[in-house]
Amino acid sequence: MKNINRRNFLRKTSLAGAAISVNPMLANSPLSSERPLAHTYMGGFAAPKLETVRAAFIGVGARGPGHMKFFAELPGTEVVAICDLYEDLAKKWGEEAKKIGGGKRHKNVALYYGDENKWRTMLKEVKPDVVFVVTNWKNHAPMCIEAMKMGAHAFSEVPIALTLEEMWNIVDTSEATGKHCMMMENVNYAREELMYLNMCRLGVIGEPLHAEAAYIHELRFQMEEQERGTGSWRTPHYANRNGNLYPTHGLGPVAQYMNLARTEDNFSSLVSFSTPAVGRKLYAEKNYTAEHKWNKLDYKGGDLNTTIIKTALGRTVMVQWDETSPRPYTRHNLIQGTKGILAGFPTRVALEGGVEGVTKDHHSWVEGDKLEVLYEKYDHPLYKRLNEAAKGSGHGGMDGLMMYRIVECLQKGLPLDQNVYEGCHWSAVSPLSEASVAQGGAPQAFPDFTRGKWKDTAPLQIVS
Repeated sequence: MKNINRRNFLRKTSLAGAAISVNPMLANSPLSSERPLAHTYMGGFAAPKLETVRAAFIGVGARGPGHMKFFAELPGTEVVAICDLYEDLAKKWGEEAKKIGGGKRHKNVALYYGDENKWRTMLKEVKPDVVFVVTNWKNHAPMCIEAMKMGAHAFSEVPIALTLEEMWNIVDTSEATGKHCMMMENVNYAREELMYLNMCRLGVIGEPLHAEAAYIHELRFQMEEQERGTGSWRTPHYANRNGNLYPTHGLGPVAQYMNLARTEDNFSSLVSFSTPAVGRKLYAEKNYTAEHKWNKLDYKGGDLNTTIIKTALGRTVMVQWDETSPRPYTRHNLIQGTKGILAGFPTRVALEGGVEGVTKDHHSWVEGDKLEVLYEKYDHPLYKRLNEAAKGSGHGGMDGLMMYRIVECLQKGLPLDQNVYEGCHWSAVSPLSEASVAQGGAPQAFPDFTRGKWKDTAPLQIVS
């Protein structure tokens, strides 16, 4: 956003800060203290190179096995431990790990299982270089924090934490230990998201003004997982919490398009509203007996939540969440600029003046087969390089591309594509939206997890 007047920008952000300090509705977020002198700012941080990346995996029930298998197939990696609450899962995936690479690289896989604290024993005994946390949501923060304290880089499934206090603790621990803590937002590595990032960096749509993001994915069937599996622990979240419980898949990519928490702009505040809580209750009544535990829950979480984020520059982001309603999957993935719009589901583009050889003006979409001209011109270099290698890794290859980049950055001593502050800002939408909904849509201020350093943090580069 080269034509933004720096003086006006500073004036606006100063006024915004003053407004937050005097508005009681915006004063509910914990404010940071000064960064301790011994702490290292982790935006753009590059850790010492790891020639061989020794990894432990906590949680191999759902997402964990896919992460483990693709990691183990990459050169210069070693799976040193697998931990799960359940013995059968730990043993199964420990044996699978040993087979990868011809049984030579992952031959000493330590297994831990049987109670909730075996992961702590694993960290002390194995001392891995990195830990992948692929567990239920409540364990993400404590496991990442302890892993960093024990000398490992931490990589967490989404969200990075559940509360603002946990997020601050993650930031403080990462800065104090000099260890990465990255939330593995895999959607940032999807083809369309990468192409749109490239187009935004090239200025194709001008200055970004507004974005729309979502995670709309009907998952009521997970309620069948009642003793083990995702539904066994996520269903109570849906019943007891009212807000946007899963914002990062849609928000992560658009936040990087807009350079939020990096140089140009930052998260400022949000307002949030939920619909009535109806769908899960009806589903439980239809599919389970009156005495079933799912019919004993008091469903408080609205079926669909809509949150509007305001940035320091006054730009807006709409974020929606709905894992209940019967409708097709969508992440919206929309970014509106002064010269055009990029949108998803289905993928389509409209530019002022049109796209040469395809459309005459912005009143017509470039979509379907006509998109090939845009893929040819704007496909992200990273996608071009790694797409074939990542195929078959899950979610259309985005999981593998993400894991490849994690390992590549660790081995080469490069900054990660997603820093700890981004993981916290994106995840903070959940507790802030819950607070806003509870207060009738009252504005909630975002904590600045960077403690003001976002202004000096370079945008994510278009790496090749």
